[in-house]
Amino acid sequence: MNTIPLKKELIHRISGIEDIGFLKAIKAILDNKKKGSIIELTDYQEKELLFASKEGWDGNVISQSEMDQKVEKWLSGK
Repeated sequence: MNTIPLKKELIHRISGIEDIGFLKAIKAILDNKKKGSIIELTDYQEKELLFASKEGWDGNVISQSEMDQKVEKWLSGK
């Protein structure tokens, strides 16, 4: 995949995110890249990111609103 389709996909996926914390984390990553810094990950962090990426590519995802509903249900003890 070259950069143009990848950029379009990322823009599309980011536009659907409503979680402000997650968006801030993405912004922090982009800001850090802009500075030219290298993020060093632990083996565990790298493993978790690879797992999450695979889950996303396999379609094992739910929308933010679905997740919000699940959390609300869980918090209310139902």
